[in-house]
Amino acid sequence: MANASPSPQTFSGSIAQLYEQYLVPLIFEPYAIDLARRIMALQPSAVLEIAAGTGVVTRKLAAQLPAQTPIIATDLSQPMLDHAQSIGTTRPVNWQQADAMRLPFDDGSFDVVVCQFGAMFFPDKAVAFTEARRVLRPGGTFLFNVWDRLEDNVFAECVTQAMAELFPADPPRFLARLPHGYFDDAVIADALLRGGFVGPIAFDTVTVQSVADSARTVAVAYCQGTPLRNEIEARDATILPRATDMAAEALQQRFGTGAITGKIQARVITATRED
Repeated sequence: MANASPSPQTFSGSIAQLYEQYLVPLIFEPYAIDLARRIMALQPSAVLEIAAGTGVVTRKLAAQLPAQTPIIATDLSQPMLDHAQSIGTTRPVNWQQADAMRLPFDDGSFDVVVCQFGAMFFPDKAVAFTEARRVLRPGGTFLFNVWDRLEDNVFAECVTQAMAELFPADPPRFLARLPHGYFDDAVIADALLRGGFVGPIAFDTVTVQSVADSARTVAVAYCQGTPLRNEIEARDATILPRATDMAAEALQQRFGTGAITGKIQARVITATRED
C-alpha cells in the first residue's frame, strides 16, 4: 500500500549496515549531537530512547550522561538494534526491541523520552505520543525531531527527482511521503495534544550543511540505505544499480564533482508532561 509505514523487515538485510555507514555521518550525526546536548541540559535520572535505529543518539548519550543514569534504547527493528549493539557504546546500555505504539514499560518510569527521526513512521502519532507521555514521570520531557519539508533537504529532493525520471509512470515517493512528510507544526501539535501533552510545546528549526565525499556516496546512502531501496526493487528487482547511478549523476550535475555540500533541515520538538 502506498501509504503504509515500513515494517520491521524494511530495515533488515544490508540496509542497517548501509544506513550506519552512509546515512549516519551524512545526515544523522549532527542532529544526534543536538539532541544529546538538549538532554544533558535536563540532567535526567533515567532515559528511554525510542526508534533508536543503529544507535547514533544512544552512543552520544552513553558517552555524556553519568554512568549511573540508565539508558534504555529501543527500536521496532531487531536488525537495526543488532547492528547498534555490534558497534557498542562506551558504557552499558539496555537494548530492547519494542513497539513505540505499545511500550513495555511501567507508567512514570523515565524523566526523558527521546526519539530521533522516528515519529514520522508511527502509524498513529497520537497513540505513540500517548505511550511516550505514559512512561514519563510528571514534569518529564518528550524530545524528538523530524525532518523538514523535502525542498529544505536538497540531497533527498534531488534523489527523489531522479527516481521520478527513472520511473515516470510510478515514481517511488518514500522520501517525500514518510521521512519528509511530517513537518507541519499544527499537525504535530494536534497529535501531541491528543496524546495528552497539554502544556507548552516548543518547536525549533535546526539547519545544517551536510558534506559528502562524493555524489556517489549520497546516492548509495539514499537508494540503498533507506526503505527507498524496497520501493525501487518492488518496481524492478534488477534496477537498483542503475537507479543508484542515475541518482549519483543527478547529484553531480546539481552539486558538482568531488566533495559536495547541501542543506539539510529538521524540526526539534519539546513537550512536557504536565499533570
